[in-house]
Amino acid sequence: MTRDEIVSVLGPVDEAVIADIALTGASLEELQEALAWIDADEALVNEGHAMPSARVAKLIELLEPPEDEPGVPGAME
Repeated sequence: MTRDEIVSVLGPVDEAVIADIALTGASLEELQEALAWIDADEALVNEGHAMPSARVAKLIELLEPPEDEPGVPGAME
């Protein structure tokens, strides 16, 4: 995945976040899937979707804000 592809999905984010995502070797589709899980994990489970793959789970871990901090990690303000 290129930097531009990552930014096209996430919007402006910190360069370190972009580098971490790129290092996972994930595809653009996997990044989009990770965001879907972050936005609606219960809904996806209730709809019978398979649990995320290891690579998608890693992306979720990188992107999900800590429970005590709202917002997207690395988001530029």
